[in-house]
Amino acid sequence: MRRAFLKKHYLRLIVLGPIVGIVLVLLNHSYVQRASSPYLFQNIDEVPHHRVALVLGTSKFAASGYVNLFYQYRLNAALELFERGKVDYLLLSGDNGTKDYNEPAMMREDLLANGVPADRIYLDYAGFRTLDSVVRAKAIFGQDRFICVSQPFHLSRAIYLGRSKGIEVSGFAAQAVSPSYSRTVIVREYLARVKMQIDLIIGKEPRFYGEAIPIG
Repeated sequence: MRRAFLKKHYLRLIVLGPIVGIVLVLLNHSYVQRASSPYLFQNIDEVPHHRVALVLGTSKFAASGYVNLFYQYRLNAALELFERGKVDYLLLSGDNGTKDYNEPAMMREDLLANGVPADRIYLDYAGFRTLDSVVRAKAIFGQDRFICVSQPFHLSRAIYLGRSKGIEVSGFAAQAVSPSYSRTVIVREYLARVKMQIDLIIGKEPRFYGEAIPIG
């Protein structure tokens, strides 16, 4: 009798466990979305002035060899903020994990080619994750108020993460990429938001800190 009860109990856990997990992932995703939405701007006319825009990096080229649309649209948004006088400086943060891969340098090169003065651009070579980029913007570059630039789904996480750490983060949404192009990335974002909550609970720190770099 007891063995049959335990077997039934375990079977119930096997069936219900994944369902509960999926529900929790969806609830967390929705909660992060709602908590960050008041600080996310889609219309540049509504963006208040910020001294610094933190541009979150990604690979310049997609696996196909063509320019990555996530990258291109983020740079377009950053350029628009600067040209409209909404920000004074651009902090480019991304992965520079190897000698041959340098997201911040690639962004800098393209922004310079579009007329942004070199003295208005700062580089964070240790933005390996969104957490690293957001926390280092304050810890290394001295910014406790700034606006992030990325796609809307990514910005929700960056805003929530920063504000959970007492940083006044807002976001300006770069053009969204079509679902057919970005389906895998968007699905991965659900799990990234769960990982973010775990990082906040355990007090995860950036991989590197370093000496202070004052902007301006």
